[in-house]
Amino acid sequence: MLRADTHPPDMRPDYTFDFDGSHYTADDHALWHELCERQKPLLKGRACNEYLEALDKLSIASSPGIPDLRRVSDMLEKTTRWKIVIVPGLIPGGVFLEHLSKRQFPVTWWIRSREQIDYLKEPDIFHDLFGHVPLLSNPVFADYMQQFGLGAMKAKGLKATKLITRLYWFTVEFGLINTPEGLRIYGSGIVSSAKESVYALDSPAPNRIGFDLLRMMRTNYRYDDLQRTYFVIDSFEQLFEQTKPDFTDYYTAIKQLPDIGESELLPTDKVITRGTGN
Repeated sequence: MLRADTHPPDMRPDYTFDFDGSHYTADDHALWHELCERQKPLLKGRACNEYLEALDKLSIASSPGIPDLRRVSDMLEKTTRWKIVIVPGLIPGGVFLEHLSKRQFPVTWWIRSREQIDYLKEPDIFHDLFGHVPLLSNPVFADYMQQFGLGAMKAKGLKATKLITRLYWFTVEFGLINTPEGLRIYGSGIVSSAKESVYALDSPAPNRIGFDLLRMMRTNYRYDDLQRTYFVIDSFEQLFEQTKPDFTDYYTAIKQLPDIGESELLPTDKVITRGTGN
């Protein structure tokens, strides 16, 4: 089984390397299939249509084993000009953002063990490929991701990395979207988690708040547990348009204000559901 600490000898300065998938074992492929078969039924009626349609279109969860990453990347590139690059695991933030700015999404090569099937600290190929990649075939979300990469590179120079990271967390990783059918999931951290894909919509515990860019960048989050607060967009167009302006003045203003607690609600919040607490 491929592990996160297995670094390829031919890794490039941008942490990418060539990988054809021949090193995956039968157990690796079986675990991928098990994860997909567990997750797909949970996402029906929970994940947004854009995600579900893209998952099918790219055939990410259709085969009995880990898909051919080159095939998925080629399909993605023809659709939205994004492509997949293979990395060994977590890579430096600046390198990750530079990849996003070039419409390249880093997918790690290793897959979790059975002991980690419900929780792992670092993203594996299931989180990256099943969770992140499908929505990169949506033109608006694809443009948002590149826009984020470019903006986050600038934020680093303005010492606002913590603030822009919160935006990524509450949208790309743990975002919800309002649809005519009701609230749906689009964040990769939710769609790739059996527990959170149910909790995010069905539990009375967390707050669910309408999208608010500045509020979001002030809000603390949990990286080791279920979320206390989710932010809800009305559309991917809203997400793209409201994050298009230059953030420099926003950062200056936010740095003068206190952080907001994970479960805290403000009088100005557009509360969709008020959480009962965790």
